[in-house]
Amino acid sequence: MQLTDGWLTTARHLPSPHFDDRPENESPSLLVVHNISLPPGQFGGPWIDALFLGTLDAQADPFFAEIAHLRVSAHCLIRRDGEIVQYVPFNKRAWHAGVSCYKGRERCNDFAIGIELEGTDTMPYTGAQYQQLAAVTRLLIAHYPQIADNMTGHCDIAPQRKTDPGPAFEWPKFRAMVAAAPDKESA
Repeated sequence: MQLTDGWLTTARHLPSPHFDDRPENESPSLLVVHNISLPPGQFGGPWIDALFLGTLDAQADPFFAEIAHLRVSAHCLIRRDGEIVQYVPFNKRAWHAGVSCYKGRERCNDFAIGIELEGTDTMPYTGAQYQQLAAVTRLLIAHYPQIADNMTGHCDIAPQRKTDPGPAFEWPKFRAMVAAAPDKESA
């Protein structure tokens, strides 16, 4: 796994129109872990891609009528089987955090990388997801060292609005996998 112009070489690339430039001289220094499933609690369909690409059919599911108008994206999605889909290069600003604050600093999109896990707050994430998230995080730390000390959940930067990645996300497991050599990871 490598980065070329902000893109993971091993990911499936679906460029989103929902991004812009980071503020001048701003490098990513925060990793924000999210979760998403569309419709809620369902996995594997085309709907997450459609949301981040701005092509979600509001009539395909009753829930979609509430969100089809949103202009949102994440840098990456890690599906249940470990597939990585990248929508925005890491050196650009994806629109994932919304109104947010981290350690007293607002507008987290300016300095954060947002990675979505296909899941819910309460359903365990898969071993493949943890492995891929840890691998991507190690690569990001190699390029943006400040991320090593700044990894958090969407719920922590927008606590009045968001609950993801939820209690099902095992932060100690994830942090241990990031710190471990790749061949010592366990599912």
